[in-house]
Amino acid sequence: MDGKEFLYFRRKLNKTQKEMAQLLGISVKAVHSYEQGWRSVPGYVERQVLFLVSRKRGIAKGQRPCWVIKKCPPQHRQQCPAWEFKAGHLCWFINGTICKGTVQKDWKQKMKACRGCKVLSALM
Repeated sequence: MDGKEFLYFRRKLNKTQKEMAQLLGISVKAVHSYEQGWRSVPGYVERQVLFLVSRKRGIAKGQRPCWVIKKCPPQHRQQCPAWEFKAGHLCWFINGTICKGTVQKDWKQKMKACRGCKVLSALM
């Protein structure tokens, strides 16, 4: 997530910089720095922002879980935390999910895969 995207989501949440800082448990200076592009947005902040945006939007009626959308084979489903915790709409939020047949190495790699996925894009 870059500064422009952070600003976009802050505005989508209808929060001031101060309110966003309080919501994320960070300083106002950090919010300002992200939006100005002086600091990169850490993975844990990106994760919280995306979670808040997804909850504000809610789950659309008829939205199917990730394993249905991605047509995951049963052996992947049984090993995947999204399946285990019945969180097919939050698969992008959970580390260790098995997307495209493999667990992503880190948050950055995971988000690269998730941003191109129908599950996350439907929430945004």
